[in-house]
Amino acid sequence: MTTPRGARGAVPRHDDRRRSFPQVAPREAPDGRFAATWWGNAWVEALEDTALDPARLARGKAYAGRGHVDAITVTPGRVVAYVHGSRPRPYRTEIRMRTLGDDGWERFLDEATARPDHIAALLDKDVPHALEAVTGLLPAPGDLVPDCSCPDDGYPCKHAAALCYQAARLLDEDPFVLFLMRGRGEQELLAELTRRNAALSAAETTAAAPPMPTVPARAVFEAAERAGLTLPPPLPAPDRPGRPAVFPPDPDAPDPLALDLLASEAAVRAHAFLTTGHDPVAALTPWQDAVRLAAAHPGSGLTASTRALYRDLAYALDRTPTDLARAVAAWRQGGAAGLAVLEEPWDPPAGPFDRARPALIAADFPAFRPWRNRLSTESLQLRLGRDGLWYGYESDAGREDWWPRGAPDHDPVGALTDLLGR
Repeated sequence: MTTPRGARGAVPRHDDRRRSFPQVAPREAPDGRFAATWWGNAWVEALEDTALDPARLARGKAYAGRGHVDAITVTPGRVVAYVHGSRPRPYRTEIRMRTLGDDGWERFLDEATARPDHIAALLDKDVPHALEAVTGLLPAPGDLVPDCSCPDDGYPCKHAAALCYQAARLLDEDPFVLFLMRGRGEQELLAELTRRNAALSAAETTAAAPPMPTVPARAVFEAAERAGLTLPPPLPAPDRPGRPAVFPPDPDAPDPLALDLLASEAAVRAHAFLTTGHDPVAALTPWQDAVRLAAAHPGSGLTASTRALYRDLAYALDRTPTDLARAVAAWRQGGAAGLAVLEEPWDPPAGPFDRARPALIAADFPAFRPWRNRLSTESLQLRLGRDGLWYGYESDAGREDWWPRGAPDHDPVGALTDLLGR
C-alpha cells in the first residue's frame, strides 16, 4: 500500500498562529485577584464589567480553581476549551474577540522598536503600559464575546467565565498569547521586530559613524629612498573590515553566532590597528567591552540565538539583560562617554551647568530640578557629561527608570529639542 504524502514520517508544520496549552493549575495573586499581572487582570475585568450575573462569575472562578477547564487552544480572535460541568460530557466553550488591524500592529511595532526598554520588557515577558496605550491591545468591556454549548443562557455562563479566568493564567505566563489572540504569532512578531530594530540601529550607526582615519606612511618611504632602497608599493588598506565566513550549524561545533561574533570582532580590531596603529578595545573594561559587543549587533535579544548571546553577556558580568539593554542604549548614544554618563553621577563645576536652567526656561521648557550633573522633570532628564555634552534621558512619569534617548549636544536646549523630536 502506498502511504499518502504527509500521512507517515512527515515532519508536522509549525503553525505560529495556533497554540494549544495543557491544563494549568490556578494561582491566586497575593492581593486576592485571580491573575498576577496587570494585563491578566485587565483581561478578566473586560468580561466581568459586562457580566449580568455576579453569581455565575463566582461559580466560574470556582470551576477554574477546581481544574474544570481542559486544554486551551488559542488562535487569532478565539480562545477555545472544553469545560466540565455537572453533566458527564464537557461543554465546548469559547471566547471571541476582535483582532487588531494592520494600522494597530504598525503602531505597536513602531512603539516597541522606538525604545530599547520596551524590547527588553517584552523579552522578559512583561507588557509596558505604553504599548497598550498606543495600540489598545487589551479588550475593553464588551469586546469579549462568550459562547458555550451548555443550555445556560447567562452572559456569561459559568463555563465561559471559568475559561476566561483560566485564560488569564496563560496571559500571566506569556504575553505573546495576548498578541496571538489579537492576530499575530510570536515568531512573526519577533521577526518583524528584529528587522525594524536592525534597520533603525543600522541607520543610526551610519549617521553617527566618524570617517575612518588613515595612517600616512610617507616618512617611511622617504627614508627608504634616501637609503637607496626600492620598496614595492604598499597595498591599500580596505575601506572596511571583511565579513567572516558563514558557519553552518553543527550540534558538535561551537555556537555559530559566537564564532561569527569572534571573527567579526577580530576583523574590526585588525582593520583599526592597520589603519590607525591603535587598538580601540585594549583600554576597555570587561563591562565596557560587553556593552560594545552588544551594541555592535542591532538584533541582539530578539531572535533565539541572539537572545542567548544578549543574556550570556549580561550573566557573565553579573548583570541583567535589562541592565545590558540600558547600557547598550547609552553606548549607541555616546560610546564610552555615553556609558559613563549613564553610570557615573558627578559634581560639575560652576559654569555651563548653572547656565543650563535659565537657558531652558528662556526656551519655554518646563522647570528642571538639579541634582549633581542632572536636571530632571517627572519624565525628562538632561545629564552633563565630563566631555561637556548634554545627554537626554526619558522615563515613564512617576518612575525612576531613566533610558538614554536622542543625540548629545553642547547646548542643553539642542539636546532636549532632539529628545522631544521637535
